[in-house]
Parts: sequence; C-alpha cells; structure tokens
Amino acid sequence: EQRETQSHTGNYKGPTPAGSGLQQRGAEQSTGDGAPSSSRVFVVRRDQDIYIHTLRKLFNESHGIFMGLQRSEEELAGKSRKAQLVQVSKNYRSVIRACMEDMHQAAGKFVRSLTVSILSAMELIWNLCEILFVEAATAGPLLLRLLDWVRLHVCDVDSMVREVLSSESPSKHKLFWNVVDVFVLQGRMDEARHLLSKEASANPASMNMYKILDDFMKKMPVPSLGNTQTLTELELKWQHWHEECQRYLQDGTFASNPHMESICKILLGDEDAILEKKELMTTWYHFLVTRLLYSHPTVKPMELRFYAQSSMDLFLGGESSPEPLDMILMAAFEFEMHQVIKECSIVLSNWWFVAHLTDLLDHCKLLQSHNLYFGSNMREFLLLEYASGLFSHHSLWQLGVDYFDHCPEYGRVYLELHIERIPLSTEQKALKVLRICEQRQMHEQVRSICKIMAMKALRNNRLGSALSWSIRAKDAAFATLISDRFLKDYCEKGCFSDLDLIDNLGPSMLLSDRLTFLGKYREFHRLYGEKRFAEAARLLLTLMTAHIAPCSFWMTLLTDALPLLEQKEVIFSAEQTYELMRCLEDLTAGNPDKQKFQDDDVETTKVEMLRLALARNLARVIVKEGTVEGS
Repeated sequence: EQRETQSHTGNYKGPTPAGSGLQQRGAEQSTGDGAPSSSRVFVVRRDQDIYIHTLRKLFNESHGIFMGLQRSEEELAGKSRKAQLVQVSKNYRSVIRACMEDMHQAAGKFVRSLTVSILSAMELIWNLCEILFVEAATAGPLLLRLLDWVRLHVCDVDSMVREVLSSESPSKHKLFWNVVDVFVLQGRMDEARHLLSKEASANPASMNMYKILDDFMKKMPVPSLGNTQTLTELELKWQHWHEECQRYLQDGTFASNPHMESICKILLGDEDAILEKKELMTTWYHFLVTRLLYSHPTVKPMELRFYAQSSMDLFLGGESSPEPLDMILMAAFEFEMHQVIKECSIVLSNWWFVAHLTDLLDHCKLLQSHNLYFGSNMREFLLLEYASGLFSHHSLWQLGVDYFDHCPEYGRVYLELHIERIPLSTEQKALKVLRICEQRQMHEQVRSICKIMAMKALRNNRLGSALSWSIRAKDAAFATLISDRFLKDYCEKGCFSDLDLIDNLGPSMLLSDRLTFLGKYREFHRLYGEKRFAEAARLLLTLMTAHIAPCSFWMTLLTDALPLLEQKEVIFSAEQTYELMRCLEDLTAGNPDKQKFQDDDVETTKVEMLRLALARNLARVIVKEGTVEGS
C-alpha cells in the first residue's frame, strides 16, 4: 500500500498539463522548500479517496451504472449495441461531472481544487476514450467529436465571452479579438461571425473585408453526422474552398486589418499563425484539433497518432517535458488501450477510473488481446483492486460485494477473504453480512459470523441472542454450552428467560442433546401449567430415562416430580414409580461427591421427601391397580 499524493500549482483552470493534478503514485511528500520531510509520520491507508465524503456520489451512482451494464450484457446485440455502450459511457461521465459540481461547494480550498482537477482530468481522458474506442468514430464524424471534446473541456472561454458581450462596446473591448480567435480555433463559426458583425457595425471601413471573411467562414465545408456526402465529396469541396481563401490572402485583401488577416491564416491551417494563439489554446491537444480542422478535416482514426505527436512537439517546443496527462492522451491517440490503462493506474489517486473504464472496454470486446500483460483477465484484475479498496470503508464495502460477484475467476475467493475482515460492530451489520454470505452459499463464513456474534452475546449475558446465533451457525458444542447456562439460570432464578425463543425452537432443538433437553424441559413446564399432568409425567420420566439430562439436573427433575406425586389423582403408574425410584437411587449412590451430598441438609431433606412421596404413590397405585384387576 502506498500513500498517494498529488501536486497542484496555481488556480484551477481546467485539465491543462500544468495543472492537471496528476502525479505518479507514491511520490515523496515534501516540505514547502522542496526538501523531503523527515520529521513527520504519515498514516498509510489504501485508496484514500474513498474517505472523501464528496466523492461518495461517484462510487454509489457509478455502482448502479456498472450493475446495469452487467445485467444488460445479453441484451446488447446488433446495431443498438454500440449506441447503448456509448450511453453507458456518457452516464459515467455525467457522474464525474456531478461530483465536480458538488466539489465546488466543499470545504477546503486546496483539497477542493486538487480533487476537482483530478476529476476533470479523468473526464477528459474518459471522453477521449469514448470517442476513439467505445464509439469508434470514423473519418468525418471523428473531427466533430474531437471538436466537441475540446469545447467541453476548455473551462475559461465562456467567462471571457460574457465579459466582452456585457461591455458597452464589445468591439472595443481589449479581449474582443481574443474571443473571436477562440471561437475560430474551436470551429464555432456562427459565434465568431456574430462577434465580427459587431466589429463591422462599429467600423464601416472594414465592412468589405468583413463580408468576404464572413462568406468564407459561412461556406467552410465541415463533416456532417448525417452522412449526406461522401468523404471524397467533402475533400473536393474543402480543397476548392481552401484555394479560394488562399487567393484572397495572397491578394492582400486583409492586409489592412492584422486581426482578420490572422483569422484568414488560421482558416488556411497555417501552423505558425495557429501557434501564435498558443496562450488562447493552453494545451497541445487543443492545437491538434484546431490543426486538423483547418488542414485535414477528413482525418482517419489511425492517422491521429502522427498528427498528435507532431502537434505535441510543435506546441511544447522543447520548453517543457510531457506530463503524465499528456502521455495518457498520447497513448489514446495512438490507440494503445493497455498503455492508457497502465498510465492511469499509476498516476490517478484511486482504482475507480481504470476499473470502470476497463470493464466498459471489455464489453466493447476490445481487450481480449491485452490480457497477456496481466497474466489473467485485465478487467477482473482491476475490478478486484477497486473492490478491495471499497472493503476498507465502513459502508462502501457493500458496493464491493457486487464487483466481486462479477469477477468470475477470483471474485468469490476475494469476497470470502474480505468478508471475514468486516468488523461486526452491531447486530444489524452482522445480519447484513450474514445475508450476503447466505445468498452466496458461503457456509464457512456463515458459521464464523454466527460464532462471533454468539460469543459476543454470551459475554454480554444475552443468552437468547447467543442461543439464536449458535443455532444459526449449527454449532452443537456452543449450543450445548448456552443450554447449560439457561439451565443454570433456571436453577438460580426458578424461571426461564427468553421463553419465546425456547418455545419456538422447533426442529432446531435436535442440534444437540442438551438443547433437546432444554426444549423438552420447557415443554414439560408448559404441559404442567396447562394441567395436562399425565402427559407432563410421561415427558419428565422420558427426560430422565433417556439420559439426555445432565446428571447435575437430575435432582431438579425429581423435585419437579413431587407435585405430580402429591396430586389427589394417581398420575404415575407402578412401573413409572419404580423408574423414578431407580433414578433417585442412581443419583444418591452414583454421585462422585456422595459424602458431600449426604452432608448437605437441604439435599438430604429433598431425598427423604422424594422417598416418602414415591412410597406413598406406590402404595396408592398398587391399591388402585389391584382393585381394577380384582374387579
């Protein structure tokens, strides 16, 4: 287990390489001056992110999406399969974004900014993987998807637009041309044209240039999702448009207005002109998409790797080395799914991202050739890691159960190991864990939980609960121990506790002889209370002659026979009376503490009373039976 730390510099402005919040796991914690801290002790805890309260929505809601995807696997077929998988991917991203919004309201400025930055980077990576792998966008629609991707993840454009438009004279605002340039760089032509119309209105001298530029921007061929034109047709139209735009630039049509001339150069895909707007784009992948839009709008998926690498080199220009986020995005553009997952596993602060993304890609049938890197199923490997982290949390462990359930190779083994480590702090929690184990027929774990809870109840002198747990565990030895405690309490107090439980033992009383005796002895008291003396007498005699009653309890049973022996009506037959006499003699003669037994005045008195009562009952029954036979 590693202590996961991240670095964060500056205020959050989106998932840029300089502020993505991504750093390799296990990075050394350092002091403010950059020197390693050696005077602190840090608590090492696995998957620390699960303890952040505001991330609870991420884990809970994504669990529902995950389970829905597993259940619908058989339903995903044909043309609708890709659409459903894309929708699942969007659902995951919506959960990430919802957590980011919640995080803005969380306390703790540094933690909030850092976590939002990491979540934003996660959504950025996921969205790109959705476009390239899940949706597998083809040439034409691919560029449109990438444009949407860039627009969604550039966070400071809209605020700049609002500032310009809210001013008295937008065209004279210092950020006016910056906003126009950003719209052009993102392919938002209608918005750029709308702003340029304000410039034309405020400056009639530029009207002619504006109309020409506006016409070019309006006519620019772009791919469509409706597939109304082939790629060849699009390329021909784009080439014709491009040549016409080139002529106006060469004729010096926009020479008198550097801003419009710069826009024209951008429309022509001039790399130098685009790089001049580097500060507005902020990232190399924004530069990549802008470059593709104006130089190769029909780019094919497998060509992306070449443009991505050159765009990164041009944008960074050797000024700084790529950061982890850059390497992850580059791996995606190179269609190296395994590398994307590997890098994310290293730099992200939890297993949530890689586990769910890998599961989705596996449902897309894209990971079969990558399993060799892990020696087993990569999807299962990552789900096991994620679920193991959930089990360290006091409530999220319940989500981990379902993830283990959907790991066919090792899931059950992991579940059995982790379920045994859950602290059974309350009986309610124990019942919840027990239900999970029973549903999965985890018999050893069921017995273990029941034994633990039975022992806890016994230590707290809650005999009824302890007996109930021992019966559920089918633990005969423990049930015998608790039955003895019940009988001991009865001897001391003269009554039973937890009568409802004892009265409703049913077949459970057969678990052990002592438990059987407890149940039957309670039945004897019930029969006696109902004045069913004959049945009570037969049951009492059976308990003694069957030898299931403990020897220490024989005197109590014989004493219980006294009221029956003294009844006006003869209850015990001669044969039954002889059996009681034999039991009494066996008790007094066979007791190992015979001398102590004889020296106890109370016990001696009981024995004498029993002998007298038995003799009198025998005399009565002989007279009665003799009279019956004589008549």
